[in-house]
Amino acid sequence: MERTCPSSFCRPGHVLLGIVLPSGRVAFASDRVVVTEEFDRIAREGRQPEKRFRFAGRCIQRGCRQWTGERCGFIDRVVEDADARGNEPAEGLGVDELQPCSVRDGCRWFHQHGARACRVCPGVIMDMTPEFDPTLAGGAAALPT
Repeated sequence: MERTCPSSFCRPGHVLLGIVLPSGRVAFASDRVVVTEEFDRIAREGRQPEKRFRFAGRCIQRGCRQWTGERCGFIDRVVEDADARGNEPAEGLGVDELQPCSVRDGCRWFHQHGARACRVCPGVIMDMTPEFDPTLAGGAAALPT
């Protein structure tokens, strides 16, 4: 099954997951919203769209700097860090108890960590610093959960 990366770029055909709030956390869209060419064009006016929104696209595995060869190393590190800080584990949560998510069924992060990934997901934003190479996906950054 092809997996979805929940921290991708603004591109037509990708999914708009939510809006980045002033706190840096993501407020997720309740419905699946596919990015159109018009949205992409408008979103590029002003600040980078990845600073204002979260997008999901196809997991490109080896084409991503976060890929370990077998899995997404970014979400592994974020979940490990949250666990090390003693955050409440989400392992016992059922899918119906999690926030709505339009990509969960195919989500790479959910596939790797289940509800634990969903717990930290709202604190992840795309890092588009100048040294970031946009030809490689995976420039995500996580806020403390």
